[in-house]
Amino acid sequence: MIDHADDSKVVRLIFVVTTLAVLYLSMLSVPAATLFHAEENDMYAVTVDGEEIGLVATREDADRAMAEARRNISGDMEGFVYSDVEMELEGRHLLWGKVTDPEIIIDRLTAALRENEEKELVQCYTVKIDDYTVNLATKDDVMGLLLLTKQRFDPLDQYTVALTSDTAREINALTAQVLLRTEQEAITAREEELPTAGLDAELADIFAFVQPLSGSKLEDYPVGLMDLNFVEKIEVVEAFMPHSQISTLEDAVAEVTKDRAVREIHVVQSGDTLSTIAEKYGLTLEELISMNDLLEDENSLIRQGDELTITVPRPELSVAFKMQELYEEDYQAETIYKNNDSWFANRQETVQEAQEGHRRVVAQVSYVDGKSRGTEVIKEDVIKASVPRIIERGTKPLPTYIWPTSGGYITSGFGGRSAPKAGASTYHQGIDIGVPTGTSVTASCAGTVSVAGWQGGYGNLVCIRHDDGRETRYGHLSRIEVRVGQYVQQGQRIALSGNTGNSTGPHLHFEIRIGGVAYNPLTYLQ
Repeated sequence: MIDHADDSKVVRLIFVVTTLAVLYLSMLSVPAATLFHAEENDMYAVTVDGEEIGLVATREDADRAMAEARRNISGDMEGFVYSDVEMELEGRHLLWGKVTDPEIIIDRLTAALRENEEKELVQCYTVKIDDYTVNLATKDDVMGLLLLTKQRFDPLDQYTVALTSDTAREINALTAQVLLRTEQEAITAREEELPTAGLDAELADIFAFVQPLSGSKLEDYPVGLMDLNFVEKIEVVEAFMPHSQISTLEDAVAEVTKDRAVREIHVVQSGDTLSTIAEKYGLTLEELISMNDLLEDENSLIRQGDELTITVPRPELSVAFKMQELYEEDYQAETIYKNNDSWFANRQETVQEAQEGHRRVVAQVSYVDGKSRGTEVIKEDVIKASVPRIIERGTKPLPTYIWPTSGGYITSGFGGRSAPKAGASTYHQGIDIGVPTGTSVTASCAGTVSVAGWQGGYGNLVCIRHDDGRETRYGHLSRIEVRVGQYVQQGQRIALSGNTGNSTGPHLHFEIRIGGVAYNPLTYLQ
């Protein structure tokens, strides 16, 4: 009898063995199939501009393919070919995988490069203005850019621009130098070996124009443009760029002369006032105050060394120049400050009021892009002397203010509030600090107790007058532990918190007042 079950087992065994043999032989016979071990980055996916184009075994294979693709698009073309594509490699860990045919990778890279290629780079000039750059086709365009930018503030064309070697750079770079035309002519004459007498005459003319006269009448002083230069450092280098990245002269001039917002820091100097600082930067007082949180209004005090933020419009390429001017004016002598070491720094008093004077002057006015940045009087003829303002001011550091309770959190902030308890103001004069009844209340700053008792809606209230002229108030207290006239130290316990007066629950109402006006305590608390 034939056992068909045994035959079936034999057939299945033969099939399995044959299948494994075929798989093994096929893996050996296909060169593009690579068996990988369990290691990191067994192969790399090649992506160009976000699109995957194949797999390579190593990074070097991808680099070789890119080099070959670049050779393909270069061909026999002279010069350079520029193509902006981004190739990325992503390592992958696989037990085995099939790398893409290298020719396919090369063809796909070539196609991507051709899509983005710029036909042959051209020689041009890159102008670097601090961190800004612009590319121009010729050196004449570079000169045109600089001359047209300068020309806006030199209508008589007294100055010119020369491109000279930048000795501070190791690479072959040029820098821009602004010269008087007479000075440039003298240099040219020197280079052409002008006889010494002629050269001396040229140089004498230069110095006569540049240097203001001294010891003479006002009318003898020259007026007009006395000095001009670019503010930013300019570097010019030869480069190769695609046509699309080279600007026309007209576009370049428009771009470098267009205003952009630039943030500067002004360090307050002796004699500075908010008005003079605003005038220096061409701002209104309101604009200056809005730029600086430390300024509350036009009466805010500033001290030497304070830093103010100034945001001004400025082009990429700025022109600084000086004009010598002859004019007649009412003038104010500089304010005289007398320091008082026994006063706090927030106190000052006018000892003598100012009176205007009248004078004729020759002055050099400094400008940046047409905006006045300061005036230096060269010579003056005083018709009526000005009487200076004399201000006595304190130098003693201001006292500090500390949190007036042990712990707690703000339950109601300073300023406008809606739906307060009946009888309470809709404008909160201080802050409410939520603490349990009986919490210690301490003096925020050392001072003399001026109020210690019941005060209407405040309930039990303590007021302390401080040496800097400020006053702190502590309201809704459950118990008062100081008396009027008592001097208390910073951090000394003065009361216990509570819920007296017009109050919705246990808390401390805390105020800081200056000249009788309440200010947000959080501005002053350390």
